[in-house]
Amino acid sequence: MTANRQAILSWIAEAVSNGPRQSKACQIIGISARTLQRWRQPMHAEDGRPQACREPANKLTELERQRIYTNLSPAKIAPLLADKGNYIASESTFYRVLRAENQLHHRHRTKPGQPKPRALVAAAANQVYCWDISYLPAPVSGKYFYLYMITDIYSRKIVGWQVHDDELAELAADLITETCYREGIRPGQVTLHSDNGVPMKGGTMLANRQKLGVIPSFSRPAVSNDNPYAESLFRTLKYRPEYPDRSFEDIQAARTWVKGFVAWYNYEHLHSSLKFVTPDQRHRGEDIRILANRTVIYERAKKKHPERWSGKTRNWQPAKLVYLNPPKQKIKQRAA
Repeated sequence: MTANRQAILSWIAEAVSNGPRQSKACQIIGISARTLQRWRQPMHAEDGRPQACREPANKLTELERQRIYTNLSPAKIAPLLADKGNYIASESTFYRVLRAENQLHHRHRTKPGQPKPRALVAAAANQVYCWDISYLPAPVSGKYFYLYMITDIYSRKIVGWQVHDDELAELAADLITETCYREGIRPGQVTLHSDNGVPMKGGTMLANRQKLGVIPSFSRPAVSNDNPYAESLFRTLKYRPEYPDRSFEDIQAARTWVKGFVAWYNYEHLHSSLKFVTPDQRHRGEDIRILANRTVIYERAKKKHPERWSGKTRNWQPAKLVYLNPPKQKIKQRAA
């Protein structure tokens, strides 16, 4: 029985012995007579509240806790101790002890896992770009043409592209310069996200970004999911019906094909993530008027034939914010 309960029981017993009724003594202390009766039973001597702070009976001793610390993981500690004829605790207990002692952080010479890149959000066009390089098949086996492509994540519009024989930082810098001048990008206006390839992080690219005032952002090494808009665009490109089965005849043929694809994608493709407007319409802000007009048309149709509608009309509201590598809670909100 805890010391507090013993003290309360003794106070009530002393009060009752001096004349007052037991119920009155319990009322003054703040417990019920039923609680007092239960406390007097041996089986209820200990605190039964789930939230009560009690020291577990199977708690490891300090000596046992000290024997856990080693340069091995709990998965290896347990079998090694068993081989010596010892059992201290389960692996999960080992982990709890190590966590309490702040011993679960990375301690090896290998590099720890890379943190997720900072979340980016675009509320309008020309705020966040992503870019990447993809291989296009060439006539010679083992050789490729290189497609450099920049996309605005807000509008999904392809704002810049080039096809070259080589994969060089100088060529990428030239494309970014051309795109920024054509779109009228001011210093500090746009963030450019890419992976960690050599052309993306070369000295020429660094100098070029500083000159243009472009803010850099990078994916984690070997994590393609950190650059999803670029990966999705290349998938769309290579799954087009007219994409060649084998290879492009030459680099000029590759450039001609990509030029046609960009024209279709920007000005004809009704993008599902944009509520079925084209990337160019979204880029120029025309999607607001188009989607508002669709809302009016649907509401008018519902008023004319309400019996044909079981609920609300289709949601034609445009997405106000577009995220790149959002935090987990933002992903859950979007899923909900």
